[in-house]
Amino acid sequence: MTTDMPPTQQRAKRVRLSMGWLFVLIASVLLHLIVISWARGFIHLPSTSAPDDILVIDATLEVPIIPKPVIVAVVKPKPKPRPRPVAPPPAEIAAPAADIATASNDPHTTDTSNTETSTTDTASAASNTPDEKTNAVSYTIDLPPSAELKYDIQKTPKEGAPMYGSGTISWHNNGGTYTVDGDFGILFITALRFKSTGTIEDIGIVPELYSEKRFRKSETNTHFHRERNTISFSASTLSYPRTGGEQDRASIIWQLAGIGRGDPAKFVPGASIDLFVAGTRNAETWHILVVGQEEIQVDGVSTNTWHVVRSPKNGSYDQKLDIWLAPQQQWYPIRLRYTEATGDYLDMTLSKLNVSSVP
Repeated sequence: MTTDMPPTQQRAKRVRLSMGWLFVLIASVLLHLIVISWARGFIHLPSTSAPDDILVIDATLEVPIIPKPVIVAVVKPKPKPRPRPVAPPPAEIAAPAADIATASNDPHTTDTSNTETSTTDTASAASNTPDEKTNAVSYTIDLPPSAELKYDIQKTPKEGAPMYGSGTISWHNNGGTYTVDGDFGILFITALRFKSTGTIEDIGIVPELYSEKRFRKSETNTHFHRERNTISFSASTLSYPRTGGEQDRASIIWQLAGIGRGDPAKFVPGASIDLFVAGTRNAETWHILVVGQEEIQVDGVSTNTWHVVRSPKNGSYDQKLDIWLAPQQQWYPIRLRYTEATGDYLDMTLSKLNVSSVP
């Protein structure tokens, strides 16, 4: 059949056969190379399991061994037995027991540190019984004649410059009744105004009403009810029994002056004059300590005075009050100092005294 084909066709057929065998040869070579490469690990087939080399690495990792802590037992020495307290002999506890008994009988003793609006403390204060020992302390009273006292005032804060002002206390004594009017101002501002009224009896001043008005605060009234024998306040619900001898914050100064004039032997350095004093919200016994005699300068003149101090209880926010009474000037208070719990103080020194000859 080939002989019948023209020569050109025969050459083309031979070329095609050669190309076919060449293709087969190349494909065979490539197939062998693929098989050989796969066998040698050059081509990795996909697998769902982790590679062997990773497994080998995981197998060769060593977990570090953490040594267990060494527990050392500390043996504490046994404490030595403490000696038991020995009870004091009866003679040593007799005096404190007597003091406690005396304090428990005081009709005016009450803890006012947190009792401004407590009705429970109100009932407790009103239910106290009279104290015979307190009432047994009597004084001979000789109140000074009526007078008007003018003071120079210096208010000194704990921090800052002092401020100055003036004040007046008017004392009116007509033999049967009394009135105390006070008016203090700082820098043309009336800082405090107060008034005390009542009667004068054998025990001295017997207040009936005490009113007080401070700057930017409402006026308060303290009532001494004679018919009900109670002391009450407009600024709180507290009440106290009225047994005689009670004072307010204005009358107390003049009662001390009356004691000095009528019973000067009570003024001994270190002595205490105890008087029950009502303020604007509560009341308590003031223990007024007689410090001693002091010479002070009043308008350039040296004056002999008795210095007495009322110090509030520890932890109280009440004022400390220093009073200088001048025996040579009818025992009038020629100097006063009010010290706040913050350290601020108000110092009042007599600048002018007008004594009235008519009650």
